[in-house]
Amino acid sequence: MSKFWSDVVHKLTPYVPGEQPKLNNLVKLNTNENPYGPSPQVIKALKLEATDSLRLYPDPNSDALKAAIAQTYQLNANQVFVGNGSDEVLAHVFQALLKHDKPLFFPDITYSFYPVYCGLYGIEYKTIPLSENFEIEVEDYRQANGGIIFPNPNAPTGIPLPLIEIERLLKRNTESVVVIDEAYVDFGTESAVGLINQYPNLLVTHTLSKARSLAGLRVGYAVGSIELIEALVRVKDSFNSYPIDRFASAGAVAAMQDVEYFDKTRNQVITTRNALIQDLTNLGFETLPSGANFIFTKHQTHDAVDLTSKLREKNIIVRHFQSPSRIAPYLRITIGTDAQSKLLIDALTQILRN
Repeated sequence: MSKFWSDVVHKLTPYVPGEQPKLNNLVKLNTNENPYGPSPQVIKALKLEATDSLRLYPDPNSDALKAAIAQTYQLNANQVFVGNGSDEVLAHVFQALLKHDKPLFFPDITYSFYPVYCGLYGIEYKTIPLSENFEIEVEDYRQANGGIIFPNPNAPTGIPLPLIEIERLLKRNTESVVVIDEAYVDFGTESAVGLINQYPNLLVTHTLSKARSLAGLRVGYAVGSIELIEALVRVKDSFNSYPIDRFASAGAVAAMQDVEYFDKTRNQVITTRNALIQDLTNLGFETLPSGANFIFTKHQTHDAVDLTSKLREKNIIVRHFQSPSRIAPYLRITIGTDAQSKLLIDALTQILRN
């Protein structure tokens, strides 16, 4: 620690991202990246953007990207906010909309960046326990709060919350913002975007890192009422006027517009996920219901730490969370290609025999 650090820095416990090992012939199933590359239209758009115009600043309002997102969801462009990955969007959300006198609510098992943002911005929070089946119970959120946020599907469990339950929450929680973090929604979970014009306190965040295969470009967005979006713009313009560069904007627009490729690849991930769950069941694993591009699974008799270690010896990387204790028996496995799934199942078959 340094004497030059501020008090805030001394107190921070930063988020730890998934490991990015540099190993040859690696089957990388730990960071929920899409196994398929981006749309060919994205590559074409990026090449066209590589011109002398890179000497100029990008559009600070990202109008073309906002228009493409708005068209996708039949919204107005002033209902869209864009940022450098959904993590940056969420950071602005915490500062602009979730810092109040009452505590912010989110599940006790969820995206571990949430408490990090609270520490960074000095936000009081309260975690609401998931049910015994790792499900979000909206009735538990019927308390005075300064805001509510959770992923749908949840992370790292992958369990989706039905849209009817989200609407039930919105009907009863009208005095604070409700943020639905839909990073993984495109893999089989109902989106809440269609409720935005009905509920002015609803904000929905998305990323292009997962279903649109653009983790390397760092683009995320939020959609909501004009009032909520204006708050985010005020924070963004007090922080960084140009968060979306020219390449990111061009690539993201092309990705949003190529709906056929988007549907083809996400449906392939869903098909592979369902087959993998069945293969794991045959090996004695118990897998939670998933509406994401990953699964949360445990073996009936084998320890998760041991399985993680032995898979790594075979150049297969999955994610394991030591805490909280009730998820320690589980592995989070990203859905890869069919070939990667086969390698995983073959490896687990060998491990479980020994």
